[in-house]
Amino acid sequence: MSITIRKASIADMSSVLEIVNYEILNTTAIWDYDIRTLSEQETIFNEKVQKDFPFLVAEMENKIVGFGTYGTFRYKIGYRFTVEHSVYIHKDFHGKGIGKLLLQELIEIARNQKLHTMIGVIDSENIGSIAFHKKLGFQEVGNIKETGFKFNRWLDSVFVQILL
Repeated sequence: MSITIRKASIADMSSVLEIVNYEILNTTAIWDYDIRTLSEQETIFNEKVQKDFPFLVAEMENKIVGFGTYGTFRYKIGYRFTVEHSVYIHKDFHGKGIGKLLLQELIEIARNQKLHTMIGVIDSENIGSIAFHKKLGFQEVGNIKETGFKFNRWLDSVFVQILL
């Protein structure tokens, strides 16, 4: 099965939304409580495009099976060369190398945009994601205790970073 990584379009947002809303309802990968609407997801997409941030999708057999993007890490001018990324894979397609392809492409785009570093913020219990990032050259650079609250419990944030 061939995996294609391409720029997302507004028409892809309903498929992206399916992935996002599953994560919101069932995991601690996204710390939102309420599912997103299509309009909210389209607004996020449009904001990324307007700011020249990539929004990629992974496609297999004409189905969107993952997506990746990055955006502003913090809003002060001194952080303008740092971005925070997000990569999510459809629950039925984990372990097929899709996340690796998406993240590698995001890293390449960031390098081409002359960015300096990319950050990931991961729930500390998501050891699979932390290990995945380390395999791609990210280093664990911080752990902040009880920064999130979801599913009636406190969650810790692990920061990973790669210098571009």
